[in-house]
Amino acid sequence: MKGTRVKATTKFLLTASLATGLAATGCAPSTSSAASGSDSARTVNVGIVYSKTGPLAAYGAAYYQGLQAGIKYATGGTGKVGNATLNLTYQDDAGDPDKAVAEAKDLIGKDYKILAGTVASGVALKLAQQAEQNKVLYISGPAATDALQGVNKYTFRSGRQSLQDVATAGTFVDNLQGKKIVVFAQNNAFGQGNVAAVKAVLGAKGATVQQVLVPEDATEFTPFARQIIDAKPAMTFVAWAGATSGAMWQSLSQQGVFDAAPVVTGLGDASTFSAYGAASGKISFLSHYFPGAGGNNAVEQEMVKDVEAAGAKPDLFTPDGFVAGQMIVQAVKAGANVDDMVKGLEGYSFDGPKGKESVRASDHVLVQPMYQAKLVQKDGAWTPQLVKTVPAEAVAPAEKKG
Repeated sequence: MKGTRVKATTKFLLTASLATGLAATGCAPSTSSAASGSDSARTVNVGIVYSKTGPLAAYGAAYYQGLQAGIKYATGGTGKVGNATLNLTYQDDAGDPDKAVAEAKDLIGKDYKILAGTVASGVALKLAQQAEQNKVLYISGPAATDALQGVNKYTFRSGRQSLQDVATAGTFVDNLQGKKIVVFAQNNAFGQGNVAAVKAVLGAKGATVQQVLVPEDATEFTPFARQIIDAKPAMTFVAWAGATSGAMWQSLSQQGVFDAAPVVTGLGDASTFSAYGAASGKISFLSHYFPGAGGNNAVEQEMVKDVEAAGAKPDLFTPDGFVAGQMIVQAVKAGANVDDMVKGLEGYSFDGPKGKESVRASDHVLVQPMYQAKLVQKDGAWTPQLVKTVPAEAVAPAEKKG
């Protein structure tokens, strides 16, 4: 996936038929316009703005691969929704919000009523503004920012959000009331944001939250590891990114942090499975998705089959693309008018690769199961293994109104 900008248009006119495709996308409204959007044939233009290149290109690739499989599945292999043919145009934002906005404006100017994609949270927030200003449907992808929740009537998401990650971390502790949680993170916006999220979610459940924030330029982590042990937490939540990750995990292991209490962090994509060194088998992982996490339900099986047939492997954000395909099809079923599309997605419940998922009507949260996982050795490599599926409602963010 090379290059810096893509303006390729792909029409899905597939001849293969998937018997379960249309049945699994949920029940459309019963009006005639919902069945096909109109009585005559039409083309629905959909703009996909995502990171084909840039720092998050690997996430963009997983999203793209999932989207192809999701469109195929949700249309029964035809690329059509009733009499409407889907016309998808792909734009590479390279993770740059300004570039993404320019591309979105260009698509909207060409009468694109549906936009989707978006790996980076900064891009997602900018596109949400464009969606509201221009009254177009926008379905964000892997971008996890909680600021999208209820931001406007036109903005949805096909992935999870940070609050669902944090709530999943909390499930590693029985009864949080009165328990101490230490957040171990870098002293930057990312780390501080995680501290705030843990206080908001787990603090609301009765936990006491303490922070150990490490300067970004630190290379010696022993004193910070000792601070964790001295705090005597019921759980340590680690939020870390960057080149010092390996040294940090090694220090926590050497100082006995894992012996003091469970250490929880988010499981990344497949490229990170070998990045934890000696700590790999000791970490408790919260997980959005890894292949097999969905219990190999029928939808997940179709996603895996199609992605592998295209020469790729499912990964962390493949379901985000697949679900985007399902949501795009559901929106087009609801009608040609954007307001009808919005109504068609609000309250939409469906079987996705992760199992039962639903769009909360009030604030457009995608309510979905999450996972506890661990890394185990398999054929000489670290491989994720499911520990527990966390029910969707147990980690659903608090409702945002107004």
